[in-house]
Amino acid sequence: QVQLVESGGGSVQAGGSLRLSCAASGIADSTTTTTCMGWFRQASGKEREALASIRLGSGSTIYADSVKGRFTLSKDNSKPTVYLQMNNLKPEDTAMYYCAAAHPCTGDTWIRILRGDRSNYNYWGRGTQVAVSS
Repeated sequence: QVQLVESGGGSVQAGGSLRLSCAASGIADSTTTTTCMGWFRQASGKEREALASIRLGSGSTIYADSVKGRFTLSKDNSKPTVYLQMNNLKPEDTAMYYCAAAHPCTGDTWIRILRGDRSNYNYWGRGTQVAVSS
């Protein structure tokens, strides 16, 4: 069973930075590269928003326009862990941040993720809270 654990959330002032981590367990070493992972967030009273996704095999990434240029994904396949570096944070970034995994993630799965289909994410973490004050 795949399990995801997020960490790194907290409170920060506008303009500050945070680095979120998502550690995955239960993924066999031989199948790490056939995994895609993504970050989502949900602010109070709003729908869950897709932020960024990464394909662990190729390192291909996609970002939502709302975070492009401010947030950066990176990965460590040996663990495997995905990181979300968040810079120039704004009050509107305040939300619960969730990590998700699509496992297995084939080429067709990745294409569907690129098209915004989040139904391919079959494992979810419990989330980590980010609060940005002005």
